[in-house]
Amino acid sequence: MKAEDWITHLDMAAHPEGGYYKQSFVSTEKVQMATHSAERNLYTSIYYLLRSQDISHFHRLKSDELWYFHAGHGLTVHILDAKGNYRTEKLGLDIEAGERPQVLVEKGSVFGSSVEAENAFSLVGCMVSPGFDFEDFELLLQDELLERYPDQEHIIRKLAYEKIPGALSNSEDKC
Repeated sequence: MKAEDWITHLDMAAHPEGGYYKQSFVSTEKVQMATHSAERNLYTSIYYLLRSQDISHFHRLKSDELWYFHAGHGLTVHILDAKGNYRTEKLGLDIEAGERPQVLVEKGSVFGSSVEAENAFSLVGCMVSPGFDFEDFELLLQDELLERYPDQEHIIRKLAYEKIPGALSNSEDKC
């Protein structure tokens, strides 16, 4: 299947960070965490599709996010931890090439993703616990990241917005 087939079949919509998503599961159980402003679902899960011409822009969550590979080409998850250390995690099924079928992004990390192969896509699942809410989602700008992590200029310029596009600043959707 092509990327467009998955987008249509799964009824995916454009995601503010880049790529496409569709919520697939939401826990009926709720939790209250000191790190979150209100009660959250215990977990949420989405399908997420990124094409090689798309970028998942640098963002941060207040919850852990576990990524699962489903189809297409491998995906690179770019992570800046709280100390400013940069690392990549390869999500996919080519174990001999260093890919893994699951990748964890720890809460508070700055992260984005990309498909390095040309004319390719990656379909993954992302589970967030406590559950995702756009109130806990923060898109990060180049200037603020460069000030905090000046040694990571190359990846910041590649994956961070220079300014938040107008339509994204008022998003109220949840996934």
